[in-house]
Amino acid sequence: MSTEGAQAPARPLRADARRNRELLVAAAREVFAARGLDAPLDEIARRAGVSIGTLYNRFPSRVELVDAALAEQVLASVRLAERAITDPDPWHGLTTHLTAIAELQAADRGFTDVCVYTLPAGSVTEQAKHRGNELTLALVERAQRAGVLRPDVDLTDIGLLIWAAVRATEGVRALAPDAWRRHLALVLDGLRTDAAHPLPGRPLDPETVRQAMSFG
Repeated sequence: MSTEGAQAPARPLRADARRNRELLVAAAREVFAARGLDAPLDEIARRAGVSIGTLYNRFPSRVELVDAALAEQVLASVRLAERAITDPDPWHGLTTHLTAIAELQAADRGFTDVCVYTLPAGSVTEQAKHRGNELTLALVERAQRAGVLRPDVDLTDIGLLIWAAVRATEGVRALAPDAWRRHLALVLDGLRTDAAHPLPGRPLDPETVRQAMSFG
């Protein structure tokens, strides 16, 4: 049987190379969570305790590193959607899932970024995002059929609204880490077809905002 043109199986990484890869993925996950996907790669290499050359040897492009570091978070969000779709209450299932996604975004800037950026179609992260979008669309359409979600919004509207609610409170998060919950509740009430409901928490104190947003 001819093997001409067959691709040789990838050789397993040596123990030291495998360890370096694990260190880089863990460091990237931490740095991206704190600073977003545009974070300096040399900072990731320093945190991992390796050279920038080692980083590029293991991950020739930023996209490959992002995929390795963020795939598990995105897969976790897919599992949340799979759980939400089993909720017999269309509105509760949808809002529970959107709140869970917002909570992930509030805790992880890298996850927030990957929710709006598009990675290559073949990446694990993008494939997981596609599955998550399918499930979230099913949640949206089910809520619309039940008459509890306004019919004039779509998945893109909702995704951007959730992202905006989380990002809008990023500057005050150190002093008011749960501020996004109030703004998310406003967004969700705006998506209902019936009446608004009481908001959680209280408005931010103006002095708290001033301190949080102080430059320098």
